[in-house]
Amino acid sequence: MRWRRRFWKQSAKRERSRNKKPQSVTAPIWLLGCGHMGGALLGRWQAEDMGPVAVIDPALPGAGIPADGRPDVLVLAVKPQIWRAATAPLADRIGALTLVVSVMAGVTTADLAAVFPGSAIIRAMPNTPAAIGAGVTALFTTAGDFAEGAAEALFSAVGATLWLADEADFDAVTAVSGSGPAYVFAFIEALAVAGAAAGLEPGLAARLARATVTGAAALAAADAAVTAGELRARVTSPGGTTAAGLEVLVPGLAPLLTETVKAAAARSRQLR
Repeated sequence: MRWRRRFWKQSAKRERSRNKKPQSVTAPIWLLGCGHMGGALLGRWQAEDMGPVAVIDPALPGAGIPADGRPDVLVLAVKPQIWRAATAPLADRIGALTLVVSVMAGVTTADLAAVFPGSAIIRAMPNTPAAIGAGVTALFTTAGDFAEGAAEALFSAVGATLWLADEADFDAVTAVSGSGPAYVFAFIEALAVAGAAAGLEPGLAARLARATVTGAAALAAADAAVTAGELRARVTSPGGTTAAGLEVLVPGLAPLLTETVKAAAARSRQLR
């Protein structure tokens, strides 16, 4: 892994300046927590041959922690309510040469730096389509180019990446892209229910709803230069069936989603 070789070279140089031996590990990446998000990341890293990953179970103190060495990267993928307790058993294993990456909502880089002093800190917000390499991850760090390169290597394996200039944007990012897949799935469910109410067999309505949303998403992704509004207009003939449906949907949709995102962002702030 190019980023890891570069990490080791820089790490060794820093250690020699302190008259210490470079750290050695059997697993360069330690993953604390392997739920839906952690599992999605793990699956893609394994598929991309990112190197051995030690999976640490926060529910079982000490379970999965390698016996020797320190990690190149520690990825925190636990619930934000328990992260301090979950990282406590790792306190003496994480040093200045470990890159600490958090995918937790609401936990700031300042919070992390207080627990991992001297470590480079990266904050990330991926989403669950990462499981199939179709996710999007927002990233933030003040640790410099090397940390940014390592983060790009980790998260480009699970989809698109973008960098935030202001960490305060994470609450809104979490509410839009972090939680967004659930909104889309809820829309699929609602469209299927509406189809059944219109007389379709429920299973058929569910298949049509799912295929329609995935197809529309693929069409939107095919050409980023075409806006969603333009794509909508292409489907909407004046006086047609789509126009009739949109007359009902559109007036309430933006206000509803605004309140939805507002509620999710507020909850992200509460998790701090």
